[in-house]
Amino acid sequence: MNKWMDVSQSLNNNIPVWPGDTPFSYKINWSKEESGSVNVGQITMSAHTGTHIDAPFHFDNEGKRVIELDINLYIGPAKVIHLTDRESICVEDLRGHQLSNVTRLLIYTGAWKNRSVFPETIPPIEPEAASYLAEQGVKLLGLDLPSVDKLDSKELPAHHELTRHGLHILEGLVLDEIDPGNYELAALPLPLSEADGSPVRAVLRKIEE
Repeated sequence: MNKWMDVSQSLNNNIPVWPGDTPFSYKINWSKEESGSVNVGQITMSAHTGTHIDAPFHFDNEGKRVIELDINLYIGPAKVIHLTDRESICVEDLRGHQLSNVTRLLIYTGAWKNRSVFPETIPPIEPEAASYLAEQGVKLLGLDLPSVDKLDSKELPAHHELTRHGLHILEGLVLDEIDPGNYELAALPLPLSEADGSPVRAVLRKIEE
């Protein structure tokens, strides 16, 4: 049986975050010497650090929060495609791939080349792609980027259009070593009752054709 492959960013004190967002920090808050038995760590982080999902509440005050999302969306068959050297990702890019009945689509762009720093630009998803993906049956869209929109966007058209068409968003994947093809995906969010997003441990396992 094929092994699971980790496609998540490592969470450490050097991980880049969205400019102005909460830096990631892990420290021993209660040491074994102090407690007499255990080390107890403390984590400070944004819900959108590293590999994470967006809940609609992230960009819509009336949107669902993480605990309300269907966890079945984040486990199951997924298709990985490569769309490199793009200024944006549009319907024509997607038409070149067989996406019919693909529930979970993961796109490798290769645009975030140095993950030790936050990127200056990324190829966003064109909002028109949302309806096309929904017509194919896609319900989860994952990318190797920190956003589906331009980094300076305030309107977030792709976020809104994807959600309007029933697609959920998974960002910050590490797909550099993943070939195009069919996989099993597991990328469960934490059961955060009020949150607008959640870090995930995203893993893939190749499905034998």
